[in-house]
Amino acid sequence: MLKTIDRLMQFIQHAGLSARQFDLSIGASNGYTLRMKKNRASIGSDVIENILKIYPQLNVVWLLTGEGTMLKEDKTSVPLGYDQLPREKQQEIEELIEKKIREKQREELERLMEEVRSELRK
Repeated sequence: MLKTIDRLMQFIQHAGLSARQFDLSIGASNGYTLRMKKNRASIGSDVIENILKIYPQLNVVWLLTGEGTMLKEDKTSVPLGYDQLPREKQQEIEELIEKKIREKQREELERLMEEVRSELRK
């Protein structure tokens, strides 16, 4: 199953950018996306916000879930800010983000528990 970072890498390739060019374009540190890819890490919500500001054609639902198309269908419309979205869309985005956060917290807890078990066995 592809993670958000995998879909982001697909978008970067689609945009014809190097990871370094992309990092610079969104104001991230040099090597950010490649580190996230290597570590199979989550992308921070602040970084996702920057990405969507710089690349409004990117479909946030696709980025987070893999559902739908990579690019928004209507490229001519002015992108709506979060506050301008209908309340049901805001709730949908919030639910997706909450789900991703819970998944990451669970994964991290499991990893930490395994570390503790390993230390106790020593």
